[in-house]
Parts: sequence; C-alpha cells; structure tokens
Amino acid sequence: QVLLVESGGGSVQAGGSLRLSCAAFGGTDMSYCMGWFRQAPGKERETVAAVDMAGHTTVADSVKGRFTISQDIAKNTLYLQMNSLTPEDTGMYYCAAVMADCAGHLPYYYGMSYWGKGTLVTISS
Repeated sequence: QVLLVESGGGSVQAGGSLRLSCAAFGGTDMSYCMGWFRQAPGKERETVAAVDMAGHTTVADSVKGRFTISQDIAKNTLYLQMNSLTPEDTGMYYCAAVMADCAGHLPYYYGMSYWGKGTLVTISS
C-alpha cells in the first residue's frame, strides 16, 4: 500500500509558477509508474505528466514546454514544476501511482492504483 501526499498548490496570477510535490509513504521499495493528473470543474480528469520505471518522463502536449515532471528517489518524492501558468491550468492536481510500467507513455487515470487527495491550483488572469 502506498500513501501519496501532495503539496504546493495555491493561487497565482497568469504567467506565474508553482512547484507541486508528492511524497510517497509505504511500498517505496517497489517500482511504479507515477504521474500527475488534473481535473478542472465539470471536466474529466486528464493526465498531465508521468515518469516510468526507468525514469523516462512524458508530458501532455497541452503543457509541453511549460511543465516538468521529476523525482527524487532518495526522498520518495515526485515533483511537477509548472511555469507560464494560464487560467486553463486551474484545477485539482493529483499524484497517482501504479505498480506497472507506463514505458514512456502517459497513463490513463483509470489505470492508476494509488491516489493522493489532491492539491488545488488556481490561476487568475
């Protein structure tokens, strides 16, 4: 069982930056595909970025060039650096993991096994 705890959300103006963190507790001796997902009000949850078991990262086209996913294995922590934020980036951001290899692809949210409670990101124009 893996417990995921997100932090770092907040309210910023368009053009600003935020760095989200996801700390993992338990089960950290296993390998996972881990990812960041977001859900805006009234919209389906979407995959933002992921890192596979080999450490390869992938980001969605909608955030490419602006968001970077990274991990600190020693700290069991996943990060999402978000730059040049726009109001369209507003939503609840979730960290998730699955004990399977996403092999450099963006996993679908319904394939993930473990979820954090999310952290809210609000971007004002």
